[in-house]
Amino acid sequence: VNDAKKTADTKHTGFTSEERAAMKERAKELKANASKADDLRDVLQKIAEMPEADRAIATRLHELITTAAPSLVPKTWYGQPAYAKDGRVVCFFQSSDKFNTRYSTLGFSDVAAIDDGSMWPTSFAVTKLTAADEAMISALITKSVG
Repeated sequence: VNDAKKTADTKHTGFTSEERAAMKERAKELKANASKADDLRDVLQKIAEMPEADRAIATRLHELITTAAPSLVPKTWYGQPAYAKDGRVVCFFQSSDKFNTRYSTLGFSDVAAIDDGSMWPTSFAVTKLTAADEAMISALITKSVG
């Protein structure tokens, strides 16, 4: 290993190891020609691998999303649970453990029909789910599929 590479690696000017791992998972996802059953199995496996607090949130979100919008297809996206319409991700869950952040994220892509005026949130920090949170999420999911 040359000294220039060592110096570049220690400066962390590129992607973190977590980001590189997520990109590798995404490349693997794109290469796979999985069935819906395989996709669902992969999503449930990713949820099962999460730390307990994130797993509880992801499990409940999975229930809310599949109930509010049964037309959305569970699939993994960058190694995280996601839900797609016509092959395009509408919403996703990112565990706080994935990139060592202080909260998990429920996010929506530009495919989601959640437009509200000229500016609206596309992601939400999630530390726990209350009944009010669940009602808001269910409404957003229903709205997101149009």
